[in-house]
Amino acid sequence: MSPRIFSTTQREELRIKMLDAGFELIKQHGMTHASVEKITQAAGLGKSTFYNFFSSKEEFVTAYTPYQAEISQGVLQSIFEYQTMICELTGMDVSNASVYDGASAAAEAVAMCREKKRNAVLVSAAAHPMVLQTIGTYCFGSGMEVRTVPMKNGFTDIEALEGLLDDTVACVYLQQPNYFGRIESAEAAVRAAHAAGAKCIMGVNPIAMAVLRTPGECGADIAVGEGQSLGLPLSFGGPYLGFMACTKALTRKLPGRIVGQTADHDGRRAYVLTLQAREQHIRREKASSNVCSNQALCAMTASVYLAAMGPDGLRRAAESCMAHARYAAERICSVPGFDMVYPGPYFHEFVTTCPVKPEKLTAGLEARGILGGLPIEQGILWCATEMNTKDEIDALEAAIREVC
Repeated sequence: MSPRIFSTTQREELRIKMLDAGFELIKQHGMTHASVEKITQAAGLGKSTFYNFFSSKEEFVTAYTPYQAEISQGVLQSIFEYQTMICELTGMDVSNASVYDGASAAAEAVAMCREKKRNAVLVSAAAHPMVLQTIGTYCFGSGMEVRTVPMKNGFTDIEALEGLLDDTVACVYLQQPNYFGRIESAEAAVRAAHAAGAKCIMGVNPIAMAVLRTPGECGADIAVGEGQSLGLPLSFGGPYLGFMACTKALTRKLPGRIVGQTADHDGRRAYVLTLQAREQHIRREKASSNVCSNQALCAMTASVYLAAMGPDGLRRAAESCMAHARYAAERICSVPGFDMVYPGPYFHEFVTTCPVKPEKLTAGLEARGILGGLPIEQGILWCATEMNTKDEIDALEAAIREVC
């Protein structure tokens, strides 16, 4: 007897009939109790018909969509909660599920702002050099021009920024606090960018957001940053995560995954992937990004950290960073030949002069088991966080006196 031939319409009707029957079985009894035999019995079909459509039960249960992220509700919920906390932290309207690190987040944000007639980005010379290199690499590939805004006394030069803005500039990128630890006049930079029709991207330290004005309060269009400080160990350089958040107007340009909250057909709260088709499936030539993944495990760690700390705990951590940095600056500058290069407000990083070659000092500190500051053109860039103790800072001062 020859096998029955189904028309295209009949095949689709039978497929939907089996999927509907299987969905009800799985919903009522769970995956392990929904066998092929029970599915076909519920659909009123034979097992041979099932295998005309699906090679196995595993293929059947993933057949509702080609890629069924919604089967992992727990993962989606954790990402949704991460996004919610990033929005609260930055004061922005919407967040994605994260990208690979803070530098790639900054570069992706620049790509979000590119327009047909605006194909240049102004980057602050007071931003982290490696972030600027990453932005340059991304822009080289897309043909976007990168122009540098000079700095003045360790700050982004706002007057110079205003002079560089024209109708070819898509966006401005600055860092808060900046590479030297200084607190930028972010509101002034945002106003200047918007007056010229450009957007403003702020790269921020997430811990500092507990005590400084957020990008949302400053009027920025996009907020990005490195999420390592949100409970992730240093681990010799990774993995970390880059967070990205933006205003509602830019939601559809935000790269990567975005998880949304909805309700299932029974009215229960559910989570779904939204707005992720443009990079992966259709109109890829019009996409501003090809990021199709996220740092889900790192994002979950950051979510746990933020939930455990809460607003008060995060503020205490930020205040501890500032207190320790000020004590470290006081002790370091008590050594002859060391002075603050940029006096004034700073968060937890600061630059000092050095009476010897910075490399000699850092090598001497390393020999004593201390990871010292970073040699830069202006001297040495130091950092102290809530993890450093008074005894450690005192030991640093003593070691500096021995080396110098």
